[in-house]
Amino acid sequence: MAILIDDARWPAHGRLWAHLVSDSDLAELHAFAAANGIPRRGFDLDHYDVPDDAHARLVAAGAQHVEGRELVRRLIASGLRVTGKARRAPP
Repeated sequence: MAILIDDARWPAHGRLWAHLVSDSDLAELHAFAAANGIPRRGFDLDHYDVPDDAHARLVAAGAQHVEGRELVRRLIASGLRVTGKARRAPP
């Protein structure tokens, strides 16, 4: 069980963003995010979007830094990845 974070490369709202995921359990992901001051509104179906200025703090708190492709590979392997129709379906 690990919390993973990729590089902050995704621009939005005047800053860069990274993805924070769990490779096994969404409850683990939500608990880690809450314990580290990441608001629930940052959750997007299977990951949190986190600002670049939180990256080092999250790694220091135990998130494992991985390349983006590795993060996606492990998210898919976990069975937690939300894709296709589920991503487009209304809430």
